[in-house]
Amino acid sequence: MSTAGMPQTTVRYLIDGKKSSFTVRAFATGLLSAFAHSPTIAILDFEGEIFVNSDAIAESSLRMVIHPASLIVTDDISEKDREEINRRTHDEVLESDSFPEIVFECSRVSASKSGEGQYRVTLNGELSLHGITHIQPISARVSFSDDVLRATGDFSLRQSDYEIRPVTAAGGTIKLKDELKLSFAISARRQA
Repeated sequence: MSTAGMPQTTVRYLIDGKKSSFTVRAFATGLLSAFAHSPTIAILDFEGEIFVNSDAIAESSLRMVIHPASLIVTDDISEKDREEINRRTHDEVLESDSFPEIVFECSRVSASKSGEGQYRVTLNGELSLHGITHIQPISARVSFSDDVLRATGDFSLRQSDYEIRPVTAAGGTIKLKDELKLSFAISARRQA
């Protein structure tokens, strides 16, 4: 993102992937769903930058890039099941080789102050996933302390909106629901 034309009160933060977490939760459904696994998947490789205008939070922006090849199942399951779920996630669901990036870009922010250096924000950005781009609202709690910005929240998305077919097994008697739940705890460091 270019900082040209941005007011002097705008500060750039870089997301620290090692101090941040991002997970996806899928839910089993179908006739035999009681016997199925509802996986939690960690997103291990993501990066981004946040521009915050402290005088006008609504003029802030965010760009985040997720590398889908980094997604792995974190549940306590057999190594064989973990490998199978990871393979199907990359090959059949996300098609990571064909779509190596998931991008969220937002320059439309609404915010309300909830305390000193704390805000409730809604990001109305564009999510590009699996070759499809849609508006994706995300609500978060954001706080600033010293040179660190922290943001936490969760949101849902439907795989079908991005032309992703939910995974099925056992002849279709077990499948994953269309809706996924994503949760994040982002830490970003202020740049000089």
